Amino acid sequence: MDRTVSLPNQPNKTITVTLVESSSAPCGLELVSSYQTHRVGDPMDLVALATTVQRGDDFIKANACNKLTVIADQIRYLQEQARKVLEDAKRDADLHHAACNIVKKPGNMYYLYERASGQNYFSIISPKEWGPTCPHQFVGAFKLQHDMSWTPVDQVEKRDAEFAIMDKLLSQQTSLPPHTEPNFKGLCE
Repeated sequence: MDRTVSLPNQPNKTITVTLVESSSAPCGLELVSSYQTHRVGDPMDLVALATTVQRGDDFIKANACNKLTVIADQIRYLQEQARKVLEDAKRDADLHHAACNIVKKPGNMYYLYERASGQNYFSIISPKEWGPTCPHQFVGAFKLQHDMSWTPVDQVEKRDAEFAIMDKLLSQQTSLPPHTEPNFKGLCE
């Protein structure tokens, strides 16, 4: 049985309250007075019930909004990560296509210069080694990683530390007997 109730603090809003269907003789037995079970008690009881339903709706809506906000933040974070991956991939591709007269080997630092003609080229000679006689404009220094990605010189120390942590974790994993949990303590300290 449905009843529509106006809330005292929101007179323009009505809430539908569903009451339990009643039976004067469930399973053929009259257990209680039908007068007592069918009469509407204090009208404020319905208002209290409607208020509880409204509060439940408000909490459900707030919880859903909170969860959606978290998901939206995660989406923005993933979009930013995707943008960074694409930027890094473009930078790496551009660097791999820079002119170079030497065989590039992972683990080494290479120095990118730009000629007056606009051509970019790699050298193993740093600007410091050239000194004031450097014939071209220095663009940047990059370390070629073993995965063939390039790390700018200002990020090399951080990236090397990350690789060291991964190497430590991998060596710990391969030396563990089966079904043993790895010890991560100290890896990120």
